[in-house]
Amino acid sequence: MKLTDSGQKVSSVRWRLVLASTTMLFVELALIRWAGANVVHLSYFSNFILLGSFLGIGIGFLIPAARGQWLKRWTPIPLALLVILVRTYPVQVRQSSSEVIYFTAVKTTGLPQWVTLPAIFLLTAVIMAGIGKITADLFRQLPSLDAYRYDLLGSIAGSVSFAALSWLRAPSVVWGVLAAVALLILGGRRNTLVYGVPLAAMVAALFVETATAGISWSPYYKIDLKSSPTTTRTYYISANGVPHQSTAPLPVLMRENSPYRQAYDQTPRNPHKRVLIIGAGNGNDVAVALAHGAQRVDAVEIDPRLQEIGAQLHPARPYDDPRVHVYIDDGRAFLERTNAKYDLIILALPDSLTLVSGASNLRLESYLFTRQAFEAARDHLTPDGAFAMYNYYRKSWLVDRFAGDLDDLYGHAPCMTTFKRNAAVLVAGMTPADQSCKQTWQPSGPVPAAATDDHPFPYLLHRTIPTIYLGALGAILLVTLLAVRLAGVRIRSTFRYADMFLLGAAFMLLETKNVIGFALYFGTTWLVNALVFFGVLLSVLAAVEVRRRLRRVNLLVLQLMLFGSLAVAFLVPPQAVLSLPTVGRLAAAIALAFAPIFCANLIFSDRLAQASDPTSAFGANLLGALTGGALEYLALMTGYQALLLVVAALYLGACIAMHFAGRGPGGQTTRMPDETVSVKT
Repeated sequence: MKLTDSGQKVSSVRWRLVLASTTMLFVELALIRWAGANVVHLSYFSNFILLGSFLGIGIGFLIPAARGQWLKRWTPIPLALLVILVRTYPVQVRQSSSEVIYFTAVKTTGLPQWVTLPAIFLLTAVIMAGIGKITADLFRQLPSLDAYRYDLLGSIAGSVSFAALSWLRAPSVVWGVLAAVALLILGGRRNTLVYGVPLAAMVAALFVETATAGISWSPYYKIDLKSSPTTTRTYYISANGVPHQSTAPLPVLMRENSPYRQAYDQTPRNPHKRVLIIGAGNGNDVAVALAHGAQRVDAVEIDPRLQEIGAQLHPARPYDDPRVHVYIDDGRAFLERTNAKYDLIILALPDSLTLVSGASNLRLESYLFTRQAFEAARDHLTPDGAFAMYNYYRKSWLVDRFAGDLDDLYGHAPCMTTFKRNAAVLVAGMTPADQSCKQTWQPSGPVPAAATDDHPFPYLLHRTIPTIYLGALGAILLVTLLAVRLAGVRIRSTFRYADMFLLGAAFMLLETKNVIGFALYFGTTWLVNALVFFGVLLSVLAAVEVRRRLRRVNLLVLQLMLFGSLAVAFLVPPQAVLSLPTVGRLAAAIALAFAPIFCANLIFSDRLAQASDPTSAFGANLLGALTGGALEYLALMTGYQALLLVVAALYLGACIAMHFAGRGPGGQTTRMPDETVSVKT
């Protein structure tokens, strides 16, 4: 009978740990997505919420079991406060640094940046500390690898469930309801009232947002659709709080000197029979292409909701025309996959202010503005074809960067037409005879170096980390040290897990590098991003399952495998992978990305199994991940491929720390201890 009761208790702890881990990752992903949609400052500080999450979860795991119960009891309150704060004071973007720029310029609403960002970071940390404490207390009740196994299963469930909601375009109130139900279950009957009131307030705030007329969600944006009171526009579309697009009647689009006409007016010899539009959006450019007699228009748009709005509401109904072929895809990925040739390729105002993920500085359109992307577009032009791009360029050096690339690639200066509000259109024919210009581009000063696939930061003037980022990261480091100390964690006591800290930092950087790599190889779509995270978690789980079945491991062999796989990943240039056919590219990308992750997590799993305090070791690992997230900003200087050298240095430091901790010098084997189950009653 006692054995039966013990088995039931173990089973209960396991499923509650899975639920807690699911909730932890789900809430983290939801906060990244939802706060980023309402506070556009977060487009500049890419991984702010991610770093706050790691800080909070790490503290939750480092707090001793007997302490911090109040944190669990009041977990929903900061969650409700964050949602209500952001809903009450939503923020639009304001440029505050001259070192890194963004195209869209709108007035700021809401509280000042110096108030909003710290409040969001601190509230996120407290929210995740509470959920982390709930998870950690369950983690402690199981053997280390068993606990880590179920924690990973929960993380996979959280990742898959949020990806499914993105695919379904579920509104924010659905996210809130699911999070609230999970937290109510984890809180237990004793905390029903304490949890219920703030969670109800949170859901109510999200319901008001969802019920607002014109609000809908795509996999990338919170979209606000409003009718226009003027005759020159029919609808205005805001994405994540930023005026993004507007639909217009065809006569307005075809007015003399309209930006939409420049690509056609400046290429009079071009037949314009086959046209590719990247960033087709609501259909304005598609309508103009059809009006100029295009026989086939390939309209590529990454966001299905924006295309859907154009198909339903554009007055010219361009998407109903049988000559139009719609591709919901990343523009760069489409260029890499298609073999078609075009008379005209248009890069139509791709300006997302949206990040590929919360773990990188890469935006959805970053790989469209690299030197290699411009080369790919040129390779898809007919012998007398032309390439055009237009946007709002707030700095002359940004126009010089893009025009300079076109000058180098086509062998002559492109046409350049400027409009009010810093708008400019660049048109480059395959030869000078294929373009007809009133004005050609002339550099306004030294032409900045091109953005590249390895350094895809077109809005950054120099290879440097802007001071605005350095200040924010310094503040995060200071807050982290204070938070760890205030939580009652002795910093000196964590030194024994310096190797776990370094393993966490290295893994976070490695994960970020893989997200970036897959975005280049297969597109910056939400699906690719979700599949990468799913693959990472599966690789980690596979390493845990392998380690659980081994009685002995040779750390030296594992370390050699790790550094060998990192060396291969570093030496194989991304362009070599990109040049492969789709199946070969997928196989190469998987091998290069997940082999180091698998090897690294075999080492991590072994270390976790041998730790005297696995929960504290896991907490140190999470704080290391926070550090790795901050180190990702090094890519602004070095590019992403060089991050693998930083990853290798961090893993080398972890291996040295293991050696001094008595963790198996060269060739020494370690044995899995007998695992016994102890469940607290």
